[in-house]
Amino acid sequence: MALAALFWGLTGGIAGILTADGWDPVVVSFYRGLIGLIFVLVWLALRPIRSGLANRRLWFWSAIAGVGVAGNFAFYFVSIAEGSVAVAATLMYCAPVFVYLVSFTLKLERPTLFKWTAIAIVMLGIVLLTGIYEMGAGDVTLIAAGAGLLSGLFYALFIFGFKYAAQHGSPQAILVIAFAVLATILIFMGDANQTAAVLATPSWPLFVVLGVLGAGLSFIFYIVGLNNTAPTVASIVAMIEPATASLFGVAILNESLTVLQIFGMGLILITMTALSVKSNTERAQSFSD
Repeated sequence: MALAALFWGLTGGIAGILTADGWDPVVVSFYRGLIGLIFVLVWLALRPIRSGLANRRLWFWSAIAGVGVAGNFAFYFVSIAEGSVAVAATLMYCAPVFVYLVSFTLKLERPTLFKWTAIAIVMLGIVLLTGIYEMGAGDVTLIAAGAGLLSGLFYALFIFGFKYAAQHGSPQAILVIAFAVLATILIFMGDANQTAAVLATPSWPLFVVLGVLGAGLSFIFYIVGLNNTAPTVASIVAMIEPATASLFGVAILNESLTVLQIFGMGLILITMTALSVKSNTERAQSFSD
């Protein structure tokens, strides 16, 4: 899981390099998902047992997960292109907030004072990080902030889709369908000329690394790690992704953050980790009871 989080963090930095060179964020997202599809197809071929591919519900929920991961990839890279890697990665890390709000609405999760307080603190962190209280603070545009939050929203959709699909089939089968849906959606949304040009560009090794780390190995490592790691540990390890992406942006892409932005980022990362750990502990206790 640590490797998966590290790879996802590096993915944000690589996407920052490609979008800075003028590549369409949707095209970059398409190749990330396409290469991921190749990897999970091989995984499914090696472990085809109990795939659940004959189950219609598996296909439905996996398709929902595919829409979620397509939106997550695309909006994340748009946020990077319009703003910075650090801001985009941190905003995407707010995805569990959307999961909680939807769960509260659907009465799948019981709201508590702790959870509402955590959500409020995260919202404060978002205000400080994006600088929406002062137009232009930290060079975070409205598009960058909105796309970053939408990437988190679509990631939440992926989580819900994957969760319900997992009741009907194997993770590798779910990811095959999800990435196939992603590729189908994004190939029509991206710039056709750029999509073709990737095959002949000197930058193609970056696209390959992006796909291998950002969707190929990372998702496999994440699923395997999730099955062999305590949820509380997984929640803490997940912080590696935004931390790595932020360091990459500052060290390699020469991005900078104001003191208030750093404070807001800290509020979000610490609060989201505490919220995840608390929630996972409650689920574990409920299951043992």
